[in-house]
Amino acid sequence: METGLAATLLTLAFLLLLASLVQPFAKKLKISETVLIAVIGITLGVCASLVTNSLGMDLFEGAAETLISFPINSEGFLLIFLPILVFQGAMGIDVRSLAHETATVLLLAVVAVVVSTATIGLALYPFAREPLIVCLLLGAIVATTDPSAVSGIFREIGAASRLTRLVEGEALLNDAAAIAIFTILLSAITAHHQVHLDEAVIDFLEEFGGGLIVGFAVARLFLLVIAGMSGFPAAEISLTLVLPYAVYILCDDMFGFSGVVATAAAGLTVSGYGPSTFKPQVWRFLNQLWEQLVFWAGSLLFMLASMLVPRLLMGMTRWDFLLILIASLAGLVARAAVIFGLLPLLSLTHLAPPVPTPFKVTMAWGGLRGAITLALALAVTENPHINANITHFVGIVATGFVLVTLLVNGTTLRSLVIWLKLDRLSPIDEAMRNQIIAIGLGEIAQKVEILSNELGFSPRTTTGVVGAIERRAEKEKAANKFEDLLTDRNRVTVALITIANQERSLLLDLFRVQGLATRRVMETLLRTAEAMVDGARLEGRYGYVRARKKRLRPTFRFQLAQFLHQYFHIDGPLMYCMMERFEMLILTHLVSTSLMRFVRRRMEPTLGRRMTEIVSEVLGRQRKMIDDALEAMRLHYAGYAEALESRILRLIALRLEDEEYVTLEKENLISHELYRELHRTIDQTRARLEVPLRFNLRSGIEQRLRAFPAFNGVPDAALHALASKVSICFLSPGEILIRKHHRIKTVYALVAGVLEGHLDGQDLWLGAGDLVGAASLLRGERALTTLHSLQFSHLLAIPGKAFEELITKYPIIKRQILSRSHKRRDGLLTPIVLVTADGTVVPAPV
Repeated sequence: METGLAATLLTLAFLLLLASLVQPFAKKLKISETVLIAVIGITLGVCASLVTNSLGMDLFEGAAETLISFPINSEGFLLIFLPILVFQGAMGIDVRSLAHETATVLLLAVVAVVVSTATIGLALYPFAREPLIVCLLLGAIVATTDPSAVSGIFREIGAASRLTRLVEGEALLNDAAAIAIFTILLSAITAHHQVHLDEAVIDFLEEFGGGLIVGFAVARLFLLVIAGMSGFPAAEISLTLVLPYAVYILCDDMFGFSGVVATAAAGLTVSGYGPSTFKPQVWRFLNQLWEQLVFWAGSLLFMLASMLVPRLLMGMTRWDFLLILIASLAGLVARAAVIFGLLPLLSLTHLAPPVPTPFKVTMAWGGLRGAITLALALAVTENPHINANITHFVGIVATGFVLVTLLVNGTTLRSLVIWLKLDRLSPIDEAMRNQIIAIGLGEIAQKVEILSNELGFSPRTTTGVVGAIERRAEKEKAANKFEDLLTDRNRVTVALITIANQERSLLLDLFRVQGLATRRVMETLLRTAEAMVDGARLEGRYGYVRARKKRLRPTFRFQLAQFLHQYFHIDGPLMYCMMERFEMLILTHLVSTSLMRFVRRRMEPTLGRRMTEIVSEVLGRQRKMIDDALEAMRLHYAGYAEALESRILRLIALRLEDEEYVTLEKENLISHELYRELHRTIDQTRARLEVPLRFNLRSGIEQRLRAFPAFNGVPDAALHALASKVSICFLSPGEILIRKHHRIKTVYALVAGVLEGHLDGQDLWLGAGDLVGAASLLRGERALTTLHSLQFSHLLAIPGKAFEELITKYPIIKRQILSRSHKRRDGLLTPIVLVTADGTVVPAPV
């Protein structure tokens, strides 16, 4: 029967209606939504079959035939629904957290699929009366796992976030691995040729690698386009809907790569770079929209696939039941063998963090199968090149396997998680909970009392409500074991994680100010803030400080730009890098100031004064590093720094002005027409401010050279000529400028900062006004010591040949340099730096 468009749309509407009712009923019955959807789908399929095969049911026959003859096949299942499910699954994952679990996820997603395919196929082969390749095909079909039911249960009962992340991460590539093996085996069966292991492995790796590259590249291209359409959220969001289908179809139909891997790679790319590409409000709406799309797609996919179960089980015998039981047991054994046998090897080799035994038990039992397995089984039954015995075997055993995992594993998984106590908070979170509630309720009681008096409630009402809150606060205080359960080290770790997360929130809030920072700068700042969270979580204070210091170091792109500037006099790349670095340092300075306020006002009541002092000390040192780096750049480009700060402040002022007008409109104090006019004026002002500032990279070099004592008496014309050959150099703390015994090819005029070396058993410090390497060059010596930077330093690099030519013309320079060098060696030169009580080296006052 051919189903009309109206009937198809009506059927979809009916199925969505059922899916909408599933959530409240599943919560009430305390079963997985996926399990309930499967039961409803199977019930619909059974009822529709009964109606079409019974007499006297003419009234319902049209609806039943529409359900049975719904116009979708296995290809439709995969092509319509799979890109949406995979893309959102990847986009919803924290990429940085998943990166620490890469080895674990690959083991579960790839190795486990291969092991499951082989184990199930070999277990069935002696009993199935089918060739081994057919049994392996069935093993590949049932090797796919469905995370929706498992992750839904985990979120509902509050299971550990890492457990949810592992299950969802596995599912991203699990389908791709199973479908790749399925495709290889199905092609061999239909073409009646042997499978060669080496060719199969190469094909498998090509599909995976190609999919990863295409998915990442296309996603980055889309994000660049989206960044260029900032201010048009509807267009930005529409492109995210195009992206998964584009990469899936490109890889699957044109390049011969894995469309699932490409879609997963695209989703992970959007997850990693999305927060710095989309405005925060657009990013939130985008995630909400995709969650809704996945609810529709997942519900329809599972319900439509479940409706096929009666058809796939048609002709089932007792022997088939035995085969289903064998396949189910083999699948469980294979999954448990990988999880309990191979996961410990990853932790022993330090490739992945150890996975606790309760997690392993839950992951082994939670290997549910779902709609993708049914769709692959349907693909076999629909294939005209496969004989009836194979289609009967694959259809029945695969469908039975899905039902066993859903009705046995799916219905008992919740109880298993609760029994293993995986729904409970960690000791640190439990201690934090009591501490936060005890402090928070005390403040809430005061606010409620003030509010009650303002609203004019009776004293009796106020006393009753406030008293209940205070009694609850006392109860929490009595149960509070924060000081006992958390060591000082744990509290510092908790504090630094909180600070890093707060920094990320502040950056996202700044990102809402349109035009405040370039996408690349915001991307870098957000990525390093997330690295601080990971560093604090894994290595405590040391990891946090290391990640924060890394932010201030010049990137490879900056170092490459310096190389091009110094050796090829190509100034453009360094100019853009300097502009971005200025932006980054100023924004980091603003965030650092806000964090210091946050520590004093919000963290001290929670973690105590001692922990606050420790955290403040860490932030204070980092603040000083930021100020040093900013000052080193401001010294040479004071005008640009002032203009940039003015632009940032004016953009923030525009944001505050806009928010004020929004509030006035909400309170009906101004009309909507007036608000639009005011908003248009703000947009025009913002557009003028968003024009990028430019500066001359070489401005001020001649003036800086004149300030050096060695150049006293040199004519202005000679210094002007020298300035055209000089390049700019910036060093970070710890960065080496000159290595011992290396030949001096460049003389560095130290404008700002401090360099340190060790000569003849003594510390050698060089500061502003010194010409580094000049004395060695004049004597024809190699470097006598290694010099590294103690602070963010700003230098002018003078080519050795140009410096020698200048000295030849003006010998006074040589006499002044050598005289200064002799005085330093003889200890007659006053040190140009001071060492403070805490060991910090600072420039001495002149």
